[in-house]
Amino acid sequence: MSNQTNETKFFDLHTTGIGYLNRIREVSVRKGKPFMAVTVAALRGSSDEVEYTYIDCNVVGEEAERLIRRCQDAVNNKGKKVLASFRIGDIWPDTFTYDKGDKIGKTGVSLKGRLLFIGWVKVDGETVYEAKPREVATAAEQGQEQATPEAPFEAPLESSNAPESVAEEPVKPAPAKRQRKAS
Repeated sequence: MSNQTNETKFFDLHTTGIGYLNRIREVSVRKGKPFMAVTVAALRGSSDEVEYTYIDCNVVGEEAERLIRRCQDAVNNKGKKVLASFRIGDIWPDTFTYDKGDKIGKTGVSLKGRLLFIGWVKVDGETVYEAKPREVATAAEQGQEQATPEAPFEAPLESSNAPESVAEEPVKPAPAKRQRKAS
């Protein structure tokens, strides 16, 4: 007799980085609760020639929403540059059709995701928020297979909670496939 559980397991895709916050808005929906949204212009590439990847995000979590609301006036009305470290979950591509401009009628693609965590915020180069490090139990101690989205970006390497190094075992090659003889 086996012990079966009906517990659903998820695979999380988390993207971390730094980027500029743009288009902070509250989205109203016909059925359901309104939600906060923001476009993150994530920085990538060489620091000499920075490139941007734009990700439209729904803001999830009380702390992330509180921080985005605090930044809304600086971004939308005052034109200040708001840079933040972020964790975005479960990004996916979304297609749309252009209805204005030179590309009218053509299909475009945008990246969408869920803004889970903000590590720090700088407004015009001045740090206005920095997340406090939290004690995070290991997944085994929590009885979960994955850490929660509220976990900090990185644990300091000198932390007593840093994982011990583990010697890697050599990988055994897969057995060769047998050839069938033609009949």
